[in-house]
Amino acid sequence: MDVAVAGGHGQVGLRLLRLLADRGDRARGLIRNPDHAADLEHEGAGPVVCDLEGDDDVTAAIAGADAVVFAAGAGPGSGAERKRTMDLGGAVKLIEAAKQNGISRYVIVSSMGADDPPSGDQVFAVYLQAKAAADQALRESGLEFTIVRPGGLTNDPGTGRIEAAESLGRRGQIPRDDVAATLVAVLDEPATVGKTFEVLSGEEEIATSLRTL
Repeated sequence: MDVAVAGGHGQVGLRLLRLLADRGDRARGLIRNPDHAADLEHEGAGPVVCDLEGDDDVTAAIAGADAVVFAAGAGPGSGAERKRTMDLGGAVKLIEAAKQNGISRYVIVSSMGADDPPSGDQVFAVYLQAKAAADQALRESGLEFTIVRPGGLTNDPGTGRIEAAESLGRRGQIPRDDVAATLVAVLDEPATVGKTFEVLSGEEEIATSLRTL
């Protein structure tokens, strides 16, 4: 499988690229800073310099891919405007580029809370508003989408076990390792197409949990 990952130098993106490369997939990561290319190459991935907030040709950057994963984000410390231009605007640009390339499979890393974002202009509220709007744009795109909404992200070692459901009814955390592994499993599991689900650490093996969504 040829997978293009937006946010290739992010903490989830790098883990995802490593997992894909380790199993023999062609993994390419979209990065804004060319200085980050060596980090992707170290993980066995191909770096593609492409600024989702600029005028770069996103369509060319992902040409030939079988699937795209939007794991990009403005990141902590960024203001409300960058939440709109990256978490929403970047996701929409990738949707359009996928459609222009005939790439039907699109997986997005969203967030718990995006199902009912708070109003207001505080940064976290705008972040969830942007995530919610990006999720809706993807649902309406006609692509074979999966929307993954993890809880609080940690750097704890992954366990390979999660709890996933359309609504879990609780808050919690999940290691970034397990989010990346969940994204790989989503790409492998046709039953996840058209699904939106929350995911936290749990007791079920990842593949088993996804098959029962």
